[in-house]
Amino acid sequence: MITEGETAANRVILRRMHESSIPVAVIMQRRALQNRWQSETWEPFGIVPNHAGTGGPALLVEEGAIAQWLHPGFELKLFRDETEGYYLNVSSNEPRVFVMWRMEDVMAVPQFVTVSYNEAGRLMDGGERVDTVPMPPEIMAWAGAFVEENYRPEPKKRRRPQSFVSPNARAGKVS
Repeated sequence: MITEGETAANRVILRRMHESSIPVAVIMQRRALQNRWQSETWEPFGIVPNHAGTGGPALLVEEGAIAQWLHPGFELKLFRDETEGYYLNVSSNEPRVFVMWRMEDVMAVPQFVTVSYNEAGRLMDGGERVDTVPMPPEIMAWAGAFVEENYRPEPKKRRRPQSFVSPNARAGKVS
């Protein structure tokens, strides 16, 4: 039988698990181009924090040469082993949200969302298309608090002197 104390402890654990993720939606924008080689371009336009919607993409705006689509159902998750990447992002002058997306038929579809510089870099190294959008203030506050609580820079490692090089040569002195 589960006691009241165990139930309360389980709620705390579940709350901590959920505090490390936020539901988001991605807004993708299509712009018409006056170009003989390409008729349109797609790009992420924004992030809607705390959007727990489900379902397929929904057309938000269609005016002239611009159309914007809302893609719900993404979880922005933070992991302790990625804190350096989060730190690099939130400590920058312009924090960003990274959106990995692919073309599917005639529409750009977001696949993954992160706030880690390192994770975005690995995705790009793997050949994925990753673009950025400005980080909303709610996500900045949440990611910043996570970084403050969990980020510990790796200590600098002492380099042992090379035993076969004289101390004068190590110091850059010429004899």
